[in-house]
Amino acid sequence: MPVPWEALIPFALLTTMFGAAGTLLNTSKRLQNQGKPVRYNVDAWDSMMMDRDQRLTGHKRGQAAEPYAPEDFETNSVWYTERVS
Repeated sequence: MPVPWEALIPFALLTTMFGAAGTLLNTSKRLQNQGKPVRYNVDAWDSMMMDRDQRLTGHKRGQAAEPYAPEDFETNSVWYTERVS
């Protein structure tokens, strides 16, 4: 059975383009997450911790190594209804 050689060029182009698009999408998502893989199935606890990390470090995937939070952490809470006198 003969091989249709002229059909291999579009096949190679499509395969290359799908591979390049997938690689660029994966690279883009990893760069947005500071080189860490994308999170899936985020529950309420994870989203609360990501909000806390956002307020501590400025990025939802960042983590702080200091044992005490900065002074600004008390006033930038999402709970605007509570007031500390």
